[in-house]
Amino acid sequence: MDFKLTEEQALLQEAARRFAQTEMKSIARDLERRAEPLPDEWVKRYAEMGFLGVNLPEEVGGQGLSHFEAVLVLEEFAKISGAVAAPIFESSFGPILAILRSGPQSLVQKVIPAVCKGDLVVAVSMSEPGAGSALTDLTTRGVEDGDDIVLNGQKRWCSGAGHAGGYVLYCRLSDQPGADGVGAVYLEKDTPGVSFGKREHLMGFRSTHHADIFLDNVRVPKSHVIVPAGGFKALMEAFDLERCGNTTMSLGLAQSAYDDVVTYVQERQQFGRRLDDFQAVQLKIAEMTMKLEASRLLLYRAVCNAGSGLPSLGHASIAKCFANEMVREVTATSMQLMGGYGYSEEYPMEQRVRDSFGWGIAGGTIDIQKMNIAGAVMGKRYNQRRA
Repeated sequence: MDFKLTEEQALLQEAARRFAQTEMKSIARDLERRAEPLPDEWVKRYAEMGFLGVNLPEEVGGQGLSHFEAVLVLEEFAKISGAVAAPIFESSFGPILAILRSGPQSLVQKVIPAVCKGDLVVAVSMSEPGAGSALTDLTTRGVEDGDDIVLNGQKRWCSGAGHAGGYVLYCRLSDQPGADGVGAVYLEKDTPGVSFGKREHLMGFRSTHHADIFLDNVRVPKSHVIVPAGGFKALMEAFDLERCGNTTMSLGLAQSAYDDVVTYVQERQQFGRRLDDFQAVQLKIAEMTMKLEASRLLLYRAVCNAGSGLPSLGHASIAKCFANEMVREVTATSMQLMGGYGYSEEYPMEQRVRDSFGWGIAGGTIDIQKMNIAGAVMGKRYNQRRA
């Protein structure tokens, strides 16, 4: 077991770090103020630099590297902000994996090369007004009609709704109850019958569009079926890699808060002493250091053990759950140590605190991860519907 990066990995990480730190900081602050996602021209720039689809096969336009290399790249951008990291997250850890692993080859060739070129952003639409953690309660329905699937229903909490050009949409594709009736289709934004609700204004994630998606007799070709009814398990297995992306976003966010506060406590003076001379501050720095290092190791274990496949549910859930709790603690502690400077909108720390709470909700809540972990330990799936 070797915890050192190879020369190639170190060079990739440094290239991502240098680009993110020199090019994206001011852009990230501007996107936060305007509450807008990263412009298309920057997504294309990412593609030119080789930062999109890092872990996707070369034959579909990816870089052909491992999930681990994708994590190294994503973390450097996540240190700047979720807004500038989002295209990398979506192209390497998002719904693209479901299309790649389960979709028909015609759909793979239509969608994934466009994503890797920066020509297309694809979001995932899972939740509904009555189905969030209980995802098998979906009511959005797709019915076969000739060569098409006709969709009707309403989706909610879709990150990228109205901005993304395509959507991996979870829906009910048969009358079978529960998971047996759930599958997924690929939906293009401009398909007739698709409309978007008002944009949601959230505590954090202000640069990401969130809105309801309304489907009124929307026709998609059968060739856009990614997973048919009964394929819910395959969808959720691909989603285990998304959890590693979520973990990386949490880790990068926490690391940036930590880096800033370590510099601050060595420069700021009170009572004639630097803050880091106070034992109480030293203890806080030590606690944050341990949590960050533990989180990174849990993430690395999940993606390295996956190889070119998918991480185990247990490893992915442990990594995500720990990182989601850790990022809230580290950003809040960093803000407290910086006092008024941490609380001011003139500095990025307060944004980090706001954003930190989102990652423990997105991609499966913290408590859902704990249930997954318990199930992995016991070797069973617990039925939450049973009294």
